[in-house]
Amino acid sequence: MWYYDKKLQYPIKITNSNPKLAKYIITQYGGPDGEIGASLRYLSQRFAMPTPEAKAILNDIGTEELAHMEMVGTIVRQLIQDVPPRKLEELGLGSYYTEHGCGVYPENASGVPFSASAFQSKGDPIADLYEDLAAEQKAKATYDYLLQLCDDPDVIDPLRFLREREVVHFNRFSEALQIVKDRMGTKKLY
Repeated sequence: MWYYDKKLQYPIKITNSNPKLAKYIITQYGGPDGEIGASLRYLSQRFAMPTPEAKAILNDIGTEELAHMEMVGTIVRQLIQDVPPRKLEELGLGSYYTEHGCGVYPENASGVPFSASAFQSKGDPIADLYEDLAAEQKAKATYDYLLQLCDDPDVIDPLRFLREREVVHFNRFSEALQIVKDRMGTKKLY
């Protein structure tokens, strides 16, 4: 079981509303390469891992992705809170507001709701770990793109933190892949 510290993994205090930016950042909450999908992917895949070390890595990272989901949701909420509905509508968030008010809902930047079909849990440890490496690289790329769209230091700082965690996760999955390959032997690898 997990211990919840009741604080964000990295502090977020955004002082300027920016619903347009929130519309883009929401993709890291519920988009195909976002934090919900990452968490569910890793926490599901851990069951098929052949070593305790690989299971632990997936469990640790999957749990951390839940914390990242909380951070992204906090960023989105702080960017849209107290923005009048008419302003949200002017910035293309009228449909979002109609469905969710200023709540945080898992969808991508185009408004497509989260779907578990965005991730894979194949049951083959090698295939799953390569999937995880690709997922972390795609998430890092998305954070890079978001940073290019942002000029608010209050938002840039936590986005940089999240991007760097993707690099750490990529490296940890590389370790897990090597552990699994060593355990399974190279005869089954291609």
